[in-house]
Amino acid sequence: MDQKKVNGQQKTAEEFGRDFSGEELEELAVNTIRALSMDAVQKASSGHPGLPMGAADFAYVLWTKFLKHAPSNPGWPDRDRFVLSAGHGSMLLYSLLHPFGYGLSLDDLKNFRQWGSLTPGHPEYGLTPGVETTTGPLGQGFANGVGMALAERILAGISNDTGSSIVDHYTYALVSDGDIMEGISHEAASLAGHWGLGRIIYFYDSNRITIEGSTDLAFSEDVKKRFESYDWHTVEIDGHDRKAIARAIEECQKEKNKPSLIIGHTHIAKGSPNKQDTAGSHGEPLGEEEIEATKKNLGFPPSPAFLVPDAIKELFKKRVSELESGYRKWQEGFSQWSKANPGKRKQWDCFMERKLPDDLASHLPKFKPGEAIATRNASGTVLQALGKILPNLVGGSADLAPSTKTIMKDLSSVGRHEFGGRNIHFGIREHGMGSILNGLSVHGGIIPYGATFFVFSDYMRPSLRLAAMMKQPVILVYTHDSIFVGEDGPTHEPVEQLTSLRAIPGMTVIRPADAPETAVAWHAALEMREGPTALILSRQKLPVLDRSQGLAPAEGLRQGAYILAGAEIDKPDILLIASGSEVHIALEARRTLAEKGIKSRVVSMPSWELFECQPVEYRRKVIPPDLKPRLAIEAGITLGWEKYAGDSGEILGINHFGASAPYETLAKEFGFTAETIVNRAMKMLS
Repeated sequence: MDQKKVNGQQKTAEEFGRDFSGEELEELAVNTIRALSMDAVQKASSGHPGLPMGAADFAYVLWTKFLKHAPSNPGWPDRDRFVLSAGHGSMLLYSLLHPFGYGLSLDDLKNFRQWGSLTPGHPEYGLTPGVETTTGPLGQGFANGVGMALAERILAGISNDTGSSIVDHYTYALVSDGDIMEGISHEAASLAGHWGLGRIIYFYDSNRITIEGSTDLAFSEDVKKRFESYDWHTVEIDGHDRKAIARAIEECQKEKNKPSLIIGHTHIAKGSPNKQDTAGSHGEPLGEEEIEATKKNLGFPPSPAFLVPDAIKELFKKRVSELESGYRKWQEGFSQWSKANPGKRKQWDCFMERKLPDDLASHLPKFKPGEAIATRNASGTVLQALGKILPNLVGGSADLAPSTKTIMKDLSSVGRHEFGGRNIHFGIREHGMGSILNGLSVHGGIIPYGATFFVFSDYMRPSLRLAAMMKQPVILVYTHDSIFVGEDGPTHEPVEQLTSLRAIPGMTVIRPADAPETAVAWHAALEMREGPTALILSRQKLPVLDRSQGLAPAEGLRQGAYILAGAEIDKPDILLIASGSEVHIALEARRTLAEKGIKSRVVSMPSWELFECQPVEYRRKVIPPDLKPRLAIEAGITLGWEKYAGDSGEILGINHFGASAPYETLAKEFGFTAETIVNRAMKMLS
């Protein structure tokens, strides 16, 4: 496109584009996206200009002709979701959010990657309006989108009726070569194809370039055949042919029973005379001279930087007007639906606000003192009760539901083209499960949970970290919580995982001591509004503590730690602090110590995070600063317990891997017995 002239004179930047129309105007819009991306990366002296320049054609077609959204209400429940899975290309998204009126100014674009900016290096959920999920770790957005699409189908089944479709939207994503290579995308794609999630339309920006160079270095598979084997609908096009892009999206929208992948062959840094199709354009600014040359090559004014021609402003403004009209039409239909379905409307509001029944606690099961119940079994009993009163509680396990006790009995399962169920069978796909849970959560309306053995939480760590970063109240159920897994041996016995999860900012870890604490833990997790909660549960049976015998109520779990026994002692000789399965042996040790004339208190400490949220007065009451002899007890590595044991205290833990043997043998061999605790306490006091 040559720059136009007026009366033989070169147009000024302000005049540029005023008399463009049709394909020329589209080209100008696409090049505006490219120019904004180049300029922002250059000003920041860092970033990824190549992908936004290469994927601009697809983004333009999607956002101006297909994507259903409402800039006036970025949280509109029935909007289409657009996920930039290739989050390093964030300027592509910001270059769209600005002209579409999402509250991003040109100054925000100029502050790309700067302190306090709304335009960080990778899109961040909750920071920038219009960003649907935090992306950047490749493959995560791909899998998040599967969760979003699943949420759409589940909510459509619950809320829609014959006369109206309150929930009827698509999940679009832009994925890169890197996303396609990551293992998590394989897991999520396999599930999406198995379920037949026809509302997924992903654009694969196949530019064949990664940081190290050509994808030929490490990538030679036939992606089209791979996705067809996953039972995806696939279309292969020139990713710069806007008419082909539009036809492909229309074709994919007609495919109702399969997710779709549009394989768009593109040129990274499209239009750059010297950097197009080079690895250097992936993650480095083009440089001032190359940007000037690129703009000239594209027929775009070389200056000023961050130019949005008036014609482009009007083009996007017109599209926004159309979108807002569609949004108002939905609102009218929603109002009519609400009047016709008052019960469903009430339920809808509860779903969207994540509101719990006021009498939830009364529905939780009671456990008989003296019984021996594994906390995983207690959790399963609690889950059955919750499933009956929370119709949007949805979840499952990575093929371990019989062991994790996470099937809601008498309720159906999500299956192939069947989305009316509440149980999800994720298969042996822990990482995919974690990211799909995040997608279910950010979509809204669903309370998601997922389960596996605790040791396999390692497979999920990137998803857990992002759940915490996005402050998503996902519930993780981790059973088989320690070396007391027993005969399966050290490969299946968590040792470092408790500390590992506690190290994630915003993650709440709860390791209940018995069945009643487990019920309270579930209630606390459901009430969590910001951040994921991990419930850490035992494989082996644990005694249900008899709270009527001088022990504090299990409700103390809500404070993270509480004085379970010995609160009446004015000046105890020693403080025993334990979590989970070690609490009952601390109580046993306390009784023996009492026989020896030693006064002790036992603190049940199921959650460091909840405890740290309490007022300092409460924390000092539970762990008095002047009570120096303290023994912390937990069947995991000792790192971190120093804070609570104190300089004069000790920690009974395990700083090595476990072994294969019955759990009773392991307890004896590794010193997790009342006898060991008594001996350690006596030595500390001598």
